[in-house]
Amino acid sequence: MPGSNANAIAVLRIELEDIEPLIWRRVAAPTSMSLKDLHGVIQAVMGWRDCHLWEFVTQGRKYGLRISNDPDWNQRISNAVTIKLSSLGTDGVKDMTYVYDMGDNWQHRIIVEKLTPAEPDTRYPQFLGGERRCPPEDCGGVPGYYGFLDNISSKQTKKRKAALDWYGGPYDPNDIDEDRIVATLGRLARGRHSDQSKAVKT
Repeated sequence: MPGSNANAIAVLRIELEDIEPLIWRRVAAPTSMSLKDLHGVIQAVMGWRDCHLWEFVTQGRKYGLRISNDPDWNQRISNAVTIKLSSLGTDGVKDMTYVYDMGDNWQHRIIVEKLTPAEPDTRYPQFLGGERRCPPEDCGGVPGYYGFLDNISSKQTKKRKAALDWYGGPYDPNDIDEDRIVATLGRLARGRHSDQSKAVKT
């Protein structure tokens, strides 16, 4: 993030790799946000359920949450709680990888499209667009996702019903559920605003 500062807004494009048609989102996020908080934003806009381990990878370094009683994990991970987006700007970071669920291995490319001043009276993070629903949790990675899509569109009623029963309801790969995304980001934005107000008072 060349030239970033703590008051800037980063417009980020999030792309889920190795799947066509492309699943993507665009979001405006404060560069003062920690990588842990950015993880929450990605979960919200993509539609994941935050049920698995995750990490950011950029310029050979990995960032995630420390895990008690797991020294091997902690040794290779820098603490995402203490690293802000703005701090990565000093290293010229323009994109990074976000991996969710080490089993299914959902790899996302996070692209910093631009930096912009915050709009007056606007709370961030803010949803800016996207296409296609994310895969179901625990479906078996990219191959499992394609298999799931084949099954829910199968002409065999039993196969189609079994796949939808496993998912727990209807699944439309083109419906990103924008109302839910906007509502969830709104809660995150209100939480950030409340935290900042408390910090100013103290």
